[in-house]
Amino acid sequence: MLSPRTQEKYNRLRSILRDLGSVAIGYSGGVDSTLLLKVATDALGARALAVIGKSETYPTVEYEEAVALANSFGVRYVEVTTEETDVLKFQENPPDRCYFCKTELFSKLSEIAEREKIPWIADGTITDDVGDFRPGMRAKKENNVRSPLLEAELSKNEVREISRHLALPTWDKPSFACLSSRFPYGFGITKENLTKVDRAETYLRSAGFKYFRVRHHDEKTARIEVGVEELQRLFDNDLRTFVVEKLKELGFTYVTLDLQGYRAGSMSEVLTLEARESYLKHS
Repeated sequence: MLSPRTQEKYNRLRSILRDLGSVAIGYSGGVDSTLLLKVATDALGARALAVIGKSETYPTVEYEEAVALANSFGVRYVEVTTEETDVLKFQENPPDRCYFCKTELFSKLSEIAEREKIPWIADGTITDDVGDFRPGMRAKKENNVRSPLLEAELSKNEVREISRHLALPTWDKPSFACLSSRFPYGFGITKENLTKVDRAETYLRSAGFKYFRVRHHDEKTARIEVGVEELQRLFDNDLRTFVVEKLKELGFTYVTLDLQGYRAGSMSEVLTLEARESYLKHS
């Protein structure tokens, strides 16, 4: 049973989605967009359309899970190839890189919505995202993207609570970000290096890690972040040897472990407060 406050927000979410009439949802397979898609489908049926993006910046496993979930729910969905890696400004990897990525995604969403005669496009933004360093929010505003979860004032914990209540398999799924977030700002992003990081993280996933990132520094160094409670596992000699060998096969010369452990947005830690405020001001 949901708490009274969460139940109220859940009811509000359903009301917001019913009022939209029909909507095209950018669907990633993550905890937020899965809840949004589920509730939208319950409220609107076939008038809710999932749009699953596919690109080099999207982890292969996440894409496959998104397609599998959409099929298991019996929802209507289309796949679209996004081409942000062809955008020169995106390749340069500035601090507002996410703006160019989201602009590409939302433009594709808008094209599909127009073709399908759907009046609204939506994403899975929640209250936790507001005020954080997220330059992609500017692209959301420019493309008139609705955020029903945010409009219902749902937090991550509440999204997980409702997801568990609805028996969604993603209710405790770790958060993820596109693979471009694995590179230091200013370090050029290439399709080859995105593939390298994707494969490196696939090895960590296959080894049973739940919270992890492989950060790609310069051309030769991999900095591994895993959940603090999982750090000890990498001191097992067999597992350590497996991870090092696999990452060296991918072309890394140095394989390092971040003793601070996994944390979202660690590449933004180098930005000055002034830089953050400047980008937030224009978001």
